[in-house]
Amino acid sequence: MKKSLQSTFLIILSIAIIASVTSCNKKSNVTLPIPAPLINDIVSGLTSTTVTIDGRIGASYVVTENGICYSATNKTPTTSNIFIIDTVGARWENKLTGLTPNTTYYIRAYATNDSGTGYSDVLTVTTPANNAVPVGTVTTFAGSDKGLSGYVEGIGTAALFDGPQNIAFNTTSGLFYVSDSFNNTIRTLTTTGTTGTLTNAGIGYVNGSLSDARFYGPRGISFDVQGNVYLADLGNNVIRKITTGGIVSTLAGNTIAGYLDGTATVAEFYNPIATTVDATGNVYVADRSNNLIRKITPDGVVSVFVGFKALNGYSQLTVPGYLDGSAAVAVFNYPIAITKDANSNFYVADYKNNAIRKITPAGDVTTYAGGLNFPALIGSPTGIVIDAQGNMFISDNAGRILEITKNKVLYVLAGAKASGNTNGVGSVARFSNPQSIALDATGNLYVADFNNNAIRKITIAIQ
Repeated sequence: MKKSLQSTFLIILSIAIIASVTSCNKKSNVTLPIPAPLINDIVSGLTSTTVTIDGRIGASYVVTENGICYSATNKTPTTSNIFIIDTVGARWENKLTGLTPNTTYYIRAYATNDSGTGYSDVLTVTTPANNAVPVGTVTTFAGSDKGLSGYVEGIGTAALFDGPQNIAFNTTSGLFYVSDSFNNTIRTLTTTGTTGTLTNAGIGYVNGSLSDARFYGPRGISFDVQGNVYLADLGNNVIRKITTGGIVSTLAGNTIAGYLDGTATVAEFYNPIATTVDATGNVYVADRSNNLIRKITPDGVVSVFVGFKALNGYSQLTVPGYLDGSAAVAVFNYPIAITKDANSNFYVADYKNNAIRKITPAGDVTTYAGGLNFPALIGSPTGIVIDAQGNMFISDNAGRILEITKNKVLYVLAGAKASGNTNGVGSVARFSNPQSIALDATGNLYVADFNNNAIRKITIAIQ
């Protein structure tokens, strides 16, 4: 009897398994959505005959093939034109070769499954007539060329800094201003490399004359049209102002690390790290540990300009993350630098998101470069500046100085993904935790090379 029951059970189990397999096979015939790939609108490796393009799958699609297709005549290219197949994956990179100089190409990412082939938006790229590209030559402009730290005024490498983290050029005075963070002072630099002390060294929080003023870990510096200085006093959690007459005051903040909007003495910041000023005197602050961009009016009233804000008084609830959108919903993760262009758009180095985010004057946020879709493009950006033509220059924590032209072509001007202290041309040069980046009036770049305790100069030439 037991054997008979066992046999009956096995027969029933076999029928159940067959039914289950049949059911699964029926489900597998469900029509899959056609993939919707994305294409990176920033290209790299552009020469007269080559360009490198990045693509990715925009969501969890089932894909059997993906790659890049392109044409010089078809403005909506398909795989019936020239195409390159890549290994199936969430992201891919293809180098297009054999291109014709001085020719416009139309390029799309594609991805295929059993339901069909989906295509990205069309990217238009024009190859240059020759292979000349911008290259940076790096020298030590001020500070030790051996990485020594200290506090010594001098010319060029005779001067000593201790952890310079920010540099900015004041077009009104013609001087560079340097946040010498571990010396807790603001230093000046002439265009010939002579240092000077704007404020005395020593940790503290004192307003008044330059000789009396004290700071605690000063960081991001910017200037208004009159030449007044605004800086993020990170350790004191306040924004300070230095007038052209040499008087230091607190623009906003009360030294309490937190998150409160309101009047100058009520408002709270949490590790403010960078500033920029608009034409009407409003100051914008990258409030790093609150993951917000804050706005300060000339009267000292503080509000959130962009970023998802939690309840006032609960700074830990300003959650880090990544989301584009309107001013009230956008989310950042460790915004560390901010600048603006000639059209009053703001750009933020969103450090932990490996992104450059763009903010319109109305506060709408988009990803300009890098980010979740293409995180390898920029390695934790630390500094950002834009020239009058709209070209963007970025220092990244990987040790590179990048340019993204106004036509969205990426070039590595200097450095490599390796730490060191070497002068030279292009990838020969080495930095060690480069931070802020600045432009002088003639287009040369200057980098606060934090771990090397130096200000490095980069002269750009087309080679």
